[in-house]
Amino acid sequence: MEFEKLQMIIAEVLSIDACSISRDMSFYDDLGADSLELFQIVMGVEGEFDIVIEENTVNEMNTVDDLYKLIIS
Repeated sequence: MEFEKLQMIIAEVLSIDACSISRDMSFYDDLGADSLELFQIVMGVEGEFDIVIEENTVNEMNTVDDLYKLIIS
């Protein structure tokens, strides 16, 4: 359930099909996100899941799975 919500947030920010997003995809290389879009994704995740993601953690995130692990931890 959480992964589907994450897919929807990413898809909305990047204007892509949610079903095309997999956990092993890189935000920058595979999804073509820039730093502003990644910030928007993180803000959406924080709002949806009522969590706080530290800035240094965002800088270390490369893949969708990195963000997903933060959500479920």
